[in-house]
Amino acid sequence: MATALKSVKSIAPLLDRILVQRIKAEAKTAGGIFLPESAIKDLNEARVLAVGPGGLDKDGKRVSPSVAVNDRVLIPTFGGQQIKVGEDDYSLFRDHDILAKINE
Repeated sequence: MATALKSVKSIAPLLDRILVQRIKAEAKTAGGIFLPESAIKDLNEARVLAVGPGGLDKDGKRVSPSVAVNDRVLIPTFGGQQIKVGEDDYSLFRDHDILAKINE
């Protein structure tokens, strides 16, 4: 989905949606060898950039999201709504699509 946005900060997720950016894999090995782009796989790890206010349960009560801004999370390999802002790629996921929170 191409957008005319100039900054990712102008995106405010609605309901239980979460805006994340995938963390890029290292292009250099521990031994100092640089890997070509074709050999680098996408990580399923992402950093949370923005969080919606939360969804509503069947009684109409707000259910707060399970992650917060700046959390590191595991996301599915496929899925989410892809957003491109400038040269950077971002994804919007629903809270229940996030696989795990990484505690550092």
